[in-house]
This record gives sequence, C-alpha cells and structure tokens, in this order.
Amino acid sequence: MTDIRSASQHTGFDHDVVVIGSGFGGAVSALRLAEKGYDVHVFESGRRFEDHEFAKTSWNLRKYLWAPRLKCFGVQRYHQLPGVMILAGAGVGGGSLNYANTLYKPPAEFFNDQQWGHITDWDAELSPHYEVARRMLGVVDENPCNGPVEQLMKDTANSLGVGSTFRKTPVGVFFGESGKQVSDPFFGGEGPERTGCTECGNCMVGCRVGAKNTLMKNYLALAERRGVTIEPLRTVVDVEPVSTGFRITTERTGAWVAKDRRSVTAEQVVVAAGTWGTQNLLHRMKVSGRLPHLSDKLGELTRTNSEELGGAAAVKVPDGVDLTRGVAITTSFHIDERTHIENCRYGKGSNLMGLLSTFLVNGDKNVLGRTSELVGQLAKGPLRAARVLGPKWSERTIIALVMQSIDNSITVKPRRRFGRVGLTTAPGYGEPNPRWIPAGHKAIRAMSEQLKKIGNVDVVAGVCWPEFFGMPMTAHFLGGVAISEDEQHGVIDPYHRVWNYPGMHVVDGSAISANLGVNPSLTITAQAERAIAMWPAKGERDGRPQQGSSYQRVAAPAARVPGVELGMPQVPAAG
Repeated sequence: MTDIRSASQHTGFDHDVVVIGSGFGGAVSALRLAEKGYDVHVFESGRRFEDHEFAKTSWNLRKYLWAPRLKCFGVQRYHQLPGVMILAGAGVGGGSLNYANTLYKPPAEFFNDQQWGHITDWDAELSPHYEVARRMLGVVDENPCNGPVEQLMKDTANSLGVGSTFRKTPVGVFFGESGKQVSDPFFGGEGPERTGCTECGNCMVGCRVGAKNTLMKNYLALAERRGVTIEPLRTVVDVEPVSTGFRITTERTGAWVAKDRRSVTAEQVVVAAGTWGTQNLLHRMKVSGRLPHLSDKLGELTRTNSEELGGAAAVKVPDGVDLTRGVAITTSFHIDERTHIENCRYGKGSNLMGLLSTFLVNGDKNVLGRTSELVGQLAKGPLRAARVLGPKWSERTIIALVMQSIDNSITVKPRRRFGRVGLTTAPGYGEPNPRWIPAGHKAIRAMSEQLKKIGNVDVVAGVCWPEFFGMPMTAHFLGGVAISEDEQHGVIDPYHRVWNYPGMHVVDGSAISANLGVNPSLTITAQAERAIAMWPAKGERDGRPQQGSSYQRVAAPAARVPGVELGMPQVPAAG
C-alpha cells in the first residue's frame, strides 16, 4: 500500500478520496481536501435536511429518531452497549444537527494524557487549528442568553462554593436579530444566508430557524461549492484494499431488500463515521479479513467522557417563568477540578426524552436498595411524579449534563450473533467507568434546591432510567481508535493514518485519545484541521514520514477561513 507521496502518478480510480461520514471530522476533511485539489466524494448514511424539514418537536419520530429499518431517518441516534447507552447524531452534517452548539477547548489534562502526551506538544500543535475551528464554527465566546435558568446555575455554583468557575458557554450560533434573515455574516459572502436565533430551545431537535451553525452552514456548504459530492442515505458496508487504493461498497440505508449494493474505488479513504459507525465498520473489516492487519488495540481506550445525565424538575412552573428560552446549553461550572456541570434544555413540546427520566436515588446502593428508594419516593406522591415526568416535561425541567476529565475507559470488542458481527464491551484501562457520579448527584440536588426558590415550587431531582439500572448515558461516545507511536499502542499514527494501511485515515471522535471533560466537537474539528493540513496538495510530495519512522513535527499551516482576509469579524455581534 502506498501513501500520498505517489498519489498523482496513479489513474483509474473513481475518486481521489472517499470520505465516510459527514460529521465534524468528515466535513473538515471534505472541504480542506477539495481546497488541495482532490476529487472528493462523501458517503453519509443519514438523510439530508433543509432547515424547515427538521422535526417541530421530538414527538415527530420519523424526523427526530434514527431507526432506518422502521423508516425513521431523524437526527437522534440511540445505541446500547453493555454498561452504557449512547446518544449520537445522524444526517448530512452528522452530530452538528442535534448537538448543543457548545464549543469548549479541553483542559491541559487532555493534551498531556499518557496515551499520547509523550509524542508531541499537542496543545502547541493544535492551538492554531483550534482558532481556525472556532472561526469556521462561528464561536460566540459568551452566549447572550439570560433568564431564570442562567441565574439558577449561577446561584447553584455559588451555593456550592465554586462561583468563580461559573461562566456562560461558548456556542456556535448566529444570534443577529431574532428571526431576521441576512446574507452570509461569517465568510464574506461565500457561505449561505442565515437567520437570527429565536432562542426557542430546540437546538438538539434540529434548528428549523437556520441560526445554528451546523456543518451545512460552513464546512459542507463551502465544500460543495468547491465540487465535493455528498451522497446521503448510503451506508458503507465494506472497505477493501485494491491495488494502490480501496474499493468502498455501500448499500441503501435501512433497506430490508433491494439494497442497491454498489462500489466505487478511491486512492485514499477518510473514515469519519462517528465513533459508533467507525468502530462498527473497522471491527467488521478486521473480523471479516478485509483489513486483517488493523491493530489489535482497536476498541481499547473507548471513552464515554465519564458522563451522567440528570436534572431538576418543577411540579408546577410559576407563571411568567420560561425554562425553555435560550439555546440548548448556556452556562457551566466546575463542582471540582475534574467534574464539569452544564445546563441543557429542550424547547416547548419536545418531551420525548422525558420518558427516560426517573427520580434521583443514591447510586451507592445495589439494585434492590435503589428499587426500594424509588418505590418509596413514588408512593409519597404518584400524581406528583406523573405531573413531573409526563406532559410538558421540557417546560418543567433543567437538565444537568455532567462530564469528567478522568482517565477511565471501556474496551469495545466484536461479537458474533445470529451470523452478524456486532459490538460488546469489557472493562478498560484506568479507573472503572462510573456507574454513577457522586459529584454529579451533589450538583443535581443543589440545582433542585435553587429551583425550589423560584416561586417556592415543589421540585423533583432526577436521573435517567439507564443509570438506575447501572448503565450511564453518554452524549459523547469517543475513542477506540487511539493515536499512538506504534501499532502496539494504538490504531492510528500521529498523522491520523491507520497503522499498516497508510492510505486510510480516521478523522472523527474515535480518534479522541483521552477524556476531555468538556463537549468534544471543537476538539474533533481542530484535530481534523491539523490532520488534513499535513496532507500535500494533489500532485505534490508528501512531507510526512513513512509509517514506522520516529515522530517528526510536519508543517501544518492553519487553513483559510473565508472572509477573514476581507476584514470580516471573528463572529457576528450577539443580539
């Protein structure tokens, strides 16, 4: 298998590069490779959405939930593995369609983690690309949303003695003038028209307004203008090395019959299907013998970002108080040096996630003890519970997203069942993956106490049903394709090339090699910017060393941000 050094010498491929997936890693790869002169084709398993096509509320299951065999081609994926339930995104634009717009740079622990910290100064190498990512994603350093939830979070931080860590979240949203459409405010006219945020709270259902800076508003829109082709509703089922390139085979997403299987060839492949999709594909290819030389470390150091989801719910919200107004996540604080707390919200009518909610019970008890405590709480007020967890859940609830920068992990392994290869888990390296997070429970209870003070209301502290059964939920399933100095310690090299298959690259959340303790999208974007910055322009010599050589820092100039050279502001002024 050759690397890009001789790419321009070969002909006969359908494309120079095939990108599998259109989330943060795939979108960056598509644009930046097109800018370098490559013919790029993107396969995306999900559907394409125009702004008005997103679900009005989460109850529109066909447009909200991802269950393609049931003809639900929505933006919200749910996956389950032993020990963890996973929330992920789907569609052209990947996780940007339903993520909460929150774009933090992680703390130093991430860059210094023992898995990769010894290879190079990652903070120094990535910092220029974080800045490009911030500009491309339109980061507003402190969102302008202000209301009862934001004040409650500030009061909660103060009550816990950590008020100095409270801050407004950096978000990728065009605020502008509420509901007003304007010409491209980010990229000097090269990007699409935009509409000012209405603070409806439904960012995680899909922004029907057009204010959210999804990848269709930046990287993918600009990529298509450069000739990149995106083929939605095509699921990659096979990747096979052929000659000096690869054959990529796809099927029609969700098909039971008439799968319309077809193949294309490409000199290079970028795998960016999200952690769930990338791990599924690579594990299948290793087991099937298509890619037998993938590192045996595949699946190790899979991360959940050490997360927990809970919250505080009011039995009755006082008149005049609107908990749904704002973007999805607006504030955060650190309850301790390792535990980060953010508020989350859904808009009016988006109550589907309420079905996953239950009372907060002490996590240090066994299942019998937790059941006894839960039954006791329900017995005290069954009607109270029905009101909180039933209609208008999104209008009553402040969700708490808990994240930790702790070195824990799980190992994801292939498992054959009914003739198919699926995934299972085993304990991983580091601290045990948390079944519950005591600091998170402490923050949730403190949030509940503050909510009680808004109109002296009755409040219920809650978590999700999966945690009750010892299965935490994560919205940030990461890793398993770790960066390493050799194939004995990880799956990809420091240039994101797959060990033993240097023409294949992994550029998505699965390449995140440590827990971040913050939302990962900005880091995935920055890592992708750095990875592609090191590719040569088409026809030029590859400056990266051959695989197996000692690490060398390669020139990786920050990519162009359209409009910046025209004097465009870094972000539009917040309204």
